[in-house]
Amino acid sequence: MKSFWNNLSKPFFVMAPMADVTDAAFRSLVALRGAPDVFWTEFVSADGVYHTREIGKLKDEENPLMRDFIKSDAEKPIVAQIFSSNPENIAYVTKLVAKLGFDGVDINMGCPDRTIEKQGCGAAMIKTPKLAQEIIRAAQVASDMPVSVKTRVGYNKESLDEWLPALLETHPAAITLHLRTRKEMSLVPAQWELMQKAVEIRDRLNPAVLLIGNGDVLDLEDAKMKVAESGCDGAMIGRGMFGNPWVFAGRKPEDTPLEEKLAALVELAHGFERLTPPKNFSILKKHIKAFVTGFDGAAELRARLMDAQNAPQIEGIVTSLDKVVL
Repeated sequence: MKSFWNNLSKPFFVMAPMADVTDAAFRSLVALRGAPDVFWTEFVSADGVYHTREIGKLKDEENPLMRDFIKSDAEKPIVAQIFSSNPENIAYVTKLVAKLGFDGVDINMGCPDRTIEKQGCGAAMIKTPKLAQEIIRAAQVASDMPVSVKTRVGYNKESLDEWLPALLETHPAAITLHLRTRKEMSLVPAQWELMQKAVEIRDRLNPAVLLIGNGDVLDLEDAKMKVAESGCDGAMIGRGMFGNPWVFAGRKPEDTPLEEKLAALVELAHGFERLTPPKNFSILKKHIKAFVTGFDGAAELRARLMDAQNAPQIEGIVTSLDKVVL
């Protein structure tokens, strides 16, 4: 099946799906400053969407979880990431996001959060490869959208020889490998040397599947180097986006003047209120930490911004700053 994945020039560089980060407001901010080759939503519980569909006889578009599927025309192509250990629920939500105009669906099989794993989802899927295959195939049958997977190199230990062939057998459009095991979380450096092994397995078993590397990618220059050295098709940038929505345009954090960073933070705050209600405004604090750092007076300004309760207060604090500070 032809899809947008077939039209990407290699190497390509994509946005990591990150809970409470890659919402519509942040994606819009990035889109205006140098878009990635592929956008990703935050991960969304397919079980949640499925089981809340009947609350008050809501239509799909009235479901409170549907806010996580808000997107703009500037975000193209965009993949909706979902998770579940129930094939029926995966199929239902895959059909739904196809109807909403997404370009692809991605199954999360790598999240190490214990509450997610207790549902048999996320990284727990690595321990149940047959079920993982059922989940992928359920999504593939549900729509014409390409299906991809984001996972890790193993659970308690690296198991690419067993885990990767099980995924390749289902013919996903792409596989993103976070180059750590579930046990390692993010406590050790990503093992990019394992990508060479993954590429060899892919080339031998199913060369049509794209491989994307993920983990400790600092910026676009670093991403290009890691892809060139490992032989994969592209790289996913996650934490490198924090405080640097210009990362896909090739900027490093130190390349952007403080005034421009603060203007972006104000824009993000307003976008957050407009596009993501009724999420808690405190979610924005992680962005404040990332944008407001590395200069004299950063701690004091950060503390003031952390106390802000809404976007107008954020904007008021920034516009009141002495221009000498900027």
